[in-house]
Amino acid sequence: MKIRVLTLFPQMFEGTLGSSILQRAREKGLLDIDCLNIRDYADNKHKKVDDYPYGGGAGMVMTPQPIFSCYEAVQRELQLEGRPRTIYLSPKGKVFNQNLASELAQEEALIFICGHYEGIDQRVIDQLVTDEISIGDYVLTGGEIPAMVMIDAVSRMIPGVLSQEESYQEESFYSGLLEYPHYTRPKDFNGLQVPEVLMSGNHKNIDTWRRKKSLEITMERRPDLIDGLELTKLDKKLIEEINREAEK
Repeated sequence: MKIRVLTLFPQMFEGTLGSSILQRAREKGLLDIDCLNIRDYADNKHKKVDDYPYGGGAGMVMTPQPIFSCYEAVQRELQLEGRPRTIYLSPKGKVFNQNLASELAQEEALIFICGHYEGIDQRVIDQLVTDEISIGDYVLTGGEIPAMVMIDAVSRMIPGVLSQEESYQEESFYSGLLEYPHYTRPKDFNGLQVPEVLMSGNHKNIDTWRRKKSLEITMERRPDLIDGLELTKLDKKLIEEINREAEK
């Protein structure tokens, strides 16, 4: 996948993109990521990228020309047919989730536009952006951190990026539930024991225990996720057990 980030602060991405899973994926050629400085494309003498908003109001707004010029340069470089999926990180956008991450992971290329100040000129959104996306109901100083979050979440869905293709399939949200607890050696740590079922060697019992724990944790912390889940007969039985245990 080709990912291009249009930003005023490309240096912010160096640590995230140059370490761990994302770095290995880039080295293996699974991800082609480049961050472009919008300021480099400003056509004025002082490389100014913001101006006062028409109609008055607090703060400054990023002007359209540098963003359009940067975007057009990316389009020429990518040489794709049609307009690539272009994401503007905005608190007004639809909320990012695992389903959207899976959807975006199917794209050949993604372009992220990171706003700053009071935002960007609406004409950029109207003409270039395909998706306005938010990572949560709060306000950040710019779109860079949300872009990093989305790049990380989308990238791990691309085949080969993770060391085992199945390794993301039991994580929180992938199956619609929060993830079950994990344990490793030693068996006894300061008197705290690993559940016996995990050392039984009975994989059916282990799978049932894990499913029950996922249901239990989700019911406690994110009951809204249960409402949108297609429950199996086993799930319903386990939920009954969880409810009985809670009543004791």
